[in-house]
Amino acid sequence: MSTRRTFFLQSSLGLASAVAFGSALRGTARAAANEATTAATNPPPAHSGPVLRWIPGHDELAYTFGGVPPRQRIKPGTRIVTWTEDCFGGLLKTPADLVSKVVPPGRDNPQTGPFFVEGAEPGDTLAIRILSLEPARDYAISTLIPGFGALVGTDRTAVLGAELPETTWRYDVDSKRGIAKTTSRDDKYSWEVPLAPFLGCLGVAPASGEARSTTVPDTFGGNMDCPEVRAGNTIYLGVNVPGGLLSFGDGHYAMGDGEIIGAAIEGAMNVDLVVDLLKKTNTPIPRIENEREVMFVGAARPLEDAARVAFKSMVEWVCAKTGMTAVDGYQFVSQNVRAPIIQLVDPEYTVLVKMEKSRLPGQRSRTA
Repeated sequence: MSTRRTFFLQSSLGLASAVAFGSALRGTARAAANEATTAATNPPPAHSGPVLRWIPGHDELAYTFGGVPPRQRIKPGTRIVTWTEDCFGGLLKTPADLVSKVVPPGRDNPQTGPFFVEGAEPGDTLAIRILSLEPARDYAISTLIPGFGALVGTDRTAVLGAELPETTWRYDVDSKRGIAKTTSRDDKYSWEVPLAPFLGCLGVAPASGEARSTTVPDTFGGNMDCPEVRAGNTIYLGVNVPGGLLSFGDGHYAMGDGEIIGAAIEGAMNVDLVVDLLKKTNTPIPRIENEREVMFVGAARPLEDAARVAFKSMVEWVCAKTGMTAVDGYQFVSQNVRAPIIQLVDPEYTVLVKMEKSRLPGQRSRTA
């Protein structure tokens, strides 16, 4: 029996089933669905378009960008009120739970979706405006997995030396105080981290019928792990296949720049967003905007190439907005942007290049 609960204010596409996790995960899905309907206490933002309210079951989650049939069909301008699972599929609950023991291979970063956006065609852009992201549980999980992370030996950076032990930390979430709290494994120390919820994964299907793992970021978005994929921002993703096939998940309650241990403070998330369609608008790499800032996400290896991808897009955007030449745009960007490392642990690294829109120069007056 499916654990999903769906209720529509618009038409939907028939749901295609994925591989079920089994009875334990179905119990988790029932609990998560209950949490998703009770955790949010803020009134929903005003919205005049169609609304889809949908809580997927674990057997409806996706594990690739592309290669998955759409779970829902939506019209442009639809507000989606839903829930996402954490990157571990809800299987880690205590410090005794280890990824290597309980998470099946290939089941990282389960995604809510894909959503087929009617009228979306290659060459268009989806604009995803995030209205609200709220923790769906009163706890979150972080981990150290051997062979994964920025400061350990990996399959790409081989080192001689003892591996750090696989470790799980449970964070208790205090939404009223806006913090997540945990203790050291020897229980001698404790620390708090301010909550700053965002979606680690947000992406569309890649081009050419390709299917990509939900652990990978690229030009289609994906596992960007970018803290700016948060409430109040709009994320622009270029459409590569009919319908776009938008998916999202991997809720992060907070994360430091670089995600150096390989995991954020990971938790299920209540999600409220609006999906708009911009026809005949090209968006080569993910762009993020709000009223104050514009940002570009570059994904590549080595790290400097990820930065180059984002810097190049920023120079091109500045030149398009101002009419400056490429060389002047290059100089201007060089002196006016910030470029935090988002993460350097995934198959591709990600760098964010951001700038305040108010810094854009105007043309000089030609009058004496």
